[in-house]
Amino acid sequence: MSDATTNKPNGLVWMALAGVLAWVASNGFLLWKLEQQRKDLSAEISALQESTAGELSSVRKTTNAFSATNRETEETLRQQLDAARRQAAAAAGKARTDAVSHAEELAARLAAEQQKQQQEIAGELTGLKDATSAVNAKTTEISGEVKSVKTELDSTSAELKSMKGDLGVQSGLIATNGKELAALKARGERGYFEFNLTRSGQPQAVGNIRLALQKADPKRNRYTVTVLADDKKIEKRDKTINEPVQFYVLGARQPYEIVVNEVRKDRVIGYLAAPKAMEVASR
Repeated sequence: MSDATTNKPNGLVWMALAGVLAWVASNGFLLWKLEQQRKDLSAEISALQESTAGELSSVRKTTNAFSATNRETEETLRQQLDAARRQAAAAAGKARTDAVSHAEELAARLAAEQQKQQQEIAGELTGLKDATSAVNAKTTEISGEVKSVKTELDSTSAELKSMKGDLGVQSGLIATNGKELAALKARGERGYFEFNLTRSGQPQAVGNIRLALQKADPKRNRYTVTVLADDKKIEKRDKTINEPVQFYVLGARQPYEIVVNEVRKDRVIGYLAAPKAMEVASR
């Protein structure tokens, strides 16, 4: 047999192997592309709380693109596989068998990898839908809580009362407990500053004034306090709980009010109601 005749089968084998290598390279590119798409999808899922609806749309688009790419790539691979098989069929003996076996093995690995990627995408979509349902449920729960709190505040506001203060000026609404004070704060008509004032001899800052407790009589629910404002001292003597104790501060068109809700031994607890900043002229 001549050299030309001997080299012909070898040449076909090398051609078959070259085809397989090209197919492997194409397969590697596909796997890399699939990995890139998986990373992109993971990044989109991590941004769920920012825009759930947008994420769902984006994932669907990515999945559609992925499926379209798969179909195109699978068709190309089938064509390359058919070409490799035709080339292998022309080879003789063991070389042909090995080439066909290797090509089929690669095809099976590719199919398995594609199935795995599709299962991961399906799982991520399921997780995204579950997270969306959880967000919607939490939103509904929070809305219910807000509505409940608003209803409670409205109910408490209806119970608030107004009375004349010690200066004879009709006071704003007053609170006799923490619940009612929360309702007053929610109305936003004045600024409210809570205090827990002790008989220490040292004035305590409350809002933009200072208070000093002089006397506390828990048996009679009465107290005496000194107000320090505008470099002046004003003594409010023998006042009772829940009584609006009024005084004016320079620049304010409405009186400030102190309301003590609880008198203890050497301690009073209550709040200061001050006009809003916009109601106070600049000094």
